Amino acid sequence: MSEKIEERLAYLERLADDLNEVVARQTREIDVLTRRVHMLMEREAAREAEVPGGVLVGDERPPHY
Repeated sequence: MSEKIEERLAYLERLADDLNEVVARQTREIDVLTRRVHMLMEREAAREAEVPGGVLVGDERPPHY
């Protein structure tokens, strides 16, 4: 019975290590994505500040055309 417990413990330790690696990788990915979203929000805010009286979307013509 002791051998079975040792096998199960080794399996659980490996599983915990694997899950830890997944969580660490996901944390890094979330950090990168959070920085990118922040950068895009700042860029869009700056772009909106440059366009007086509203926001133009893509190739949309202003109402006076």
